Formats: sequence, C-alpha cells, structure tokens
Amino acid sequence: MRQKQEDLRTEAEKQVYQVDWRRAWLASAIFLLMALGGRVAEAQFSGPALGITSEVNPPITITTDPAILFPGPRDVYLGVGDVFSIRIYGNADYTPLVRVGLDGTVQLPLIGSVLVDNLTVHQTQDLIAQKLKEAGMFRDPQVAIQITDSPNQIVTVIGELHGIVPVIGERRLFDVLAAVGSGAGGGGAAGNGGGATTVVVGGGGLPATASHIITINRYGVAEPIVIDLGTDPAKSALINIPIYPRDTIIIPRVGVVYLLGAFKTQGAIPLQQNSPITLMKVAALAGGPGYEGRFNDLRIIRTTGTTRQMVKVDISKVINGKVPDPVLQAEDIVLLPTNPMKAAIKNGGIATLLGIASILILAIQQ
Repeated sequence: MRQKQEDLRTEAEKQVYQVDWRRAWLASAIFLLMALGGRVAEAQFSGPALGITSEVNPPITITTDPAILFPGPRDVYLGVGDVFSIRIYGNADYTPLVRVGLDGTVQLPLIGSVLVDNLTVHQTQDLIAQKLKEAGMFRDPQVAIQITDSPNQIVTVIGELHGIVPVIGERRLFDVLAAVGSGAGGGGAAGNGGGATTVVVGGGGLPATASHIITINRYGVAEPIVIDLGTDPAKSALINIPIYPRDTIIIPRVGVVYLLGAFKTQGAIPLQQNSPITLMKVAALAGGPGYEGRFNDLRIIRTTGTTRQMVKVDISKVINGKVPDPVLQAEDIVLLPTNPMKAAIKNGGIATLLGIASILILAIQQ
C-alpha cells in the first residue's frame, strides 16, 4: 500500500513538473514575441532644446532692388595704408606723396594733419582744397588725387571658394568668381584646391559643394546683398552685378539632407543645385530602405527658424505611387524607424524564425 502511494505521488509530481515546464516555455515564447514585436517607447518632439536662439534655416530674401544691385559709379574710399599722390592744377611745386597712417590721417605740407580715413577720393580732394584755401596758400585750388598703392582696393571671397582679388574702381561678379576659381586671386576652391568646380552662368567657377545663393557684404551698405546665381544663362545679365573694393563675397556650403535609421547607408546627402531632391531620390542614393524598416512610419523632421516639425510618411505608398513624393529641403532629417522583429529576423536569419516557430509549435502540442 505504501509503495502504491509513493508511485502515485511520483506520478503527480511528474505531471506538475511537465505542466510547469510547458507554462515556462509558453511564457518565454510570449515574452520574446512581445519584446520583438512591441513598439519602442516614443517621445513627441515639440521643438529645439531650451536655450537655442539662433535660427537653423533663417529665411533668405533675394535682393531685387536695381538701385542696390546696380548703383552706378561708386567712388573709392580711402583707408589705413593707402598711398596716394596729390596734384594741384596749374602748380607743379605742390606734389606730396603720402600714406594714410594708423590713426587715419595724412601729414600734408602747408596744412599739417588731415583725417581722410573712410572718406571717398572726391571728399578728400574737396577737404584738402578747403584746408589749403583756409590756410591762405591758394585762392581756389583744383586738387586731384591718384592712388598709387592700396591694401584696401581688394575684394575678399570666403567660404567654399576663397581668395583675394585686386579691384580698382569696379569689376563684375563673374569676373571675380572666375579669378578666384582659377587661383588668380591668390586662393582657390575650399577643400579641393580649386580643381573640382562647376561652371556658373556667365563664366565663373564654383566648387560642387558651393551653394548658388551667395551673400555680398558691401562697405557702406547696411544690409547684405543676396544673389541667386541660378542656372539659366538668359538671366546672367541680371545677376552679373558690379563688385567694388572692400566687398566681401560669402559662398556658403550647399545644404544637405540627413538620413537616419533603417536605410542601407546613413549620413548626409548634399542637395542638387539644378533640381529639387525628393524622398525617393534620397532613398535611392542611400541604397534604398532596409527590410527591417517600418515603412509606414517614416518621419521627416524639418527645422524652420527655431521651430522643428515632424511629418510622418508611408514610404511604401510613395514607392507605389499612391501618394506624392515629398520634396526635401536643406537640413531636413529623414528617419526610418526599425521594426524590432524584422531586425531580429534579419540579424539571425532563418534560424531565428525557425526557433520562434518551434517554440510555439511545441507549446501548442504540449
């Protein structure tokens, strides 16, 4: 009798153990599926981090005012280091050659120190004539100035193309860009020595990484001049504006689009100058979306000024032509989230899929 009771107890323990083993396997399989198929926690991004005040994509206004673009003859400004000679009509004895000192003055015979810094040539001529007349040296002197040497009669080009071009009077924009692009101005294309350039309307040269929207800071003009070089030769005369000494031409780097997530290649893709870039083009350049991506949950994150917005796009519908192909802008971030189950299957291959299937089948059969 005792032996029979022990046998029954052993059999009951075996059945309990088998039930516990089945439950453990089933719970493990369910937990694994939940871990692989569950969505990761997401936080809604509503704006840039606190403390950011500078604009990422500041609004750009192209300058179109003809009075600013083509101001006509512009007088030359004198500055520190300029050397010029003075002549008085009808008097060959007064011919001083002077240099503007660090204090902006020149020392002239008969009248002493004269402040000429930031004065135009005509303003300086009138001032010297007035000083000579007030000193009683001449009744009505006709003063003429000729600049013989100047560190200020130059145009500075910075950014993706950089160099210094001497300019006396005025030159045209394309002439300056061509001079710098060829290395004639003492510079060249940034990062590539001036070798890899693209032809710009009008004959100038720009590196392939340079934007066609350039900024010109002009001495004596409060607001910068913004020029869109464009790609239409018919409009070249409208943008080949005069360039004057002390102008600074800023050529920024072309904008880029950033790819993150389940793309075969992640990174920054530069925008094209002559055509808009769309989501499909960017995806193609990145090798296409990966199998593990959540195609219906692609995000385009765009920053305008200090405001950041996120738009969700179903890239599978874009691929099939069911929805329009979005046009991307500079500094856009394209994020394709990863599906954890697909990623696990991709990383583990068929072995992972068979392992999950065998666990479920075994649990059901038991």
